[in-house]
Amino acid sequence: MYDVAERSGVSIATVSRVYRSPDTVREQTRQRVLEAARELGYVPSGNARGLASRSTGVLGLCFPDYSDPDAESEAESTAGEDIDDAAMLYSDQIIRGMERAARRHGYALLIAASLKGGPESLVAKVAGRVDGFAVLARTVATEELEVISRRQPVVMLAGPRESDDLDHLDHIEVANADGQRELTRHLIEDHGLRRLAYIGSAEESPDVAARFRGYVEACRAAGLPAPDEPDLRVGMMTQAEGAQAADALLERSGPRPDALLFANDQMAVGALHTLERRGVRVPRDIAVTGFDGIALSRIVRPALTTVRQPMRRMGEEAVELLVRRLTGRQDSEPVSMMLPVSVARRSSCGCGD
Repeated sequence: MYDVAERSGVSIATVSRVYRSPDTVREQTRQRVLEAARELGYVPSGNARGLASRSTGVLGLCFPDYSDPDAESEAESTAGEDIDDAAMLYSDQIIRGMERAARRHGYALLIAASLKGGPESLVAKVAGRVDGFAVLARTVATEELEVISRRQPVVMLAGPRESDDLDHLDHIEVANADGQRELTRHLIEDHGLRRLAYIGSAEESPDVAARFRGYVEACRAAGLPAPDEPDLRVGMMTQAEGAQAADALLERSGPRPDALLFANDQMAVGALHTLERRGVRVPRDIAVTGFDGIALSRIVRPALTTVRQPMRRMGEEAVELLVRRLTGRQDSEPVSMMLPVSVARRSSCGCGD
């Protein structure tokens, strides 16, 4: 910093303001300082700034690794120049939303996206390096979050509140039950489908549990049998698991379902491939629906009917809550935010694009 100040002919305090509050420095002076910094290869030390301000300038995000190699390959083969957008899954969209909002507020984003070594390792990687962080429900043990939230703001993403111990945390979820209820009602009332099969997950997340609840409520409202359990549960909600689930349901004895309702888009896309391979026409022979609204759902053929959830907005809102807590611009009452969803009616249920 001393070298940059000397080369650009300004004080050390001015160099500091260029990086900490650039709007307070005249444009000509700011450009002179930045040019000197480029010539000298100067980068501000985050550790040094953190010691001085007790702030890292970084926000964190913890979530399981939801990668799906089949979905990425699908995007590459169908999306042309839009591969990056087409391959983005649920967590990718949340990251993009958080990154956009964090940059707007002058923060960087640190991501821990693996459960290897247990959820405690996620906390260890993130908590000591950030000013606050967002975490997907059931990613980190309640005890760990309770301890960390005493010293820094934490926002819970997705699913209902897990326990009374975390009632003091800000919380953002989407209207999963409402979305699945409306999608199921659409299949029953608008398309006249009666034999429905719902495919969920073995380790059911709060979001997936809410979706199944919406499905049951719609069945009950239409006078159809209301199941206690999904017709099939899968280990991982990936494209490959969806393909296997479609095979398993087609091979069951009895009448074939009129529609397969999957708890996410990736499984539904996998099912579409299985049905095509087996000569089952979608939607003429069987309808298929998903949930999430990832870009891949628009690209597959037939285009997938799904429930769109505001994934990027969830990430943006998480940052807004964290920044408000960090800057003291919010009272102490915890915020609970429910974001709306919408049904995208496309060809896989018979509606067309």
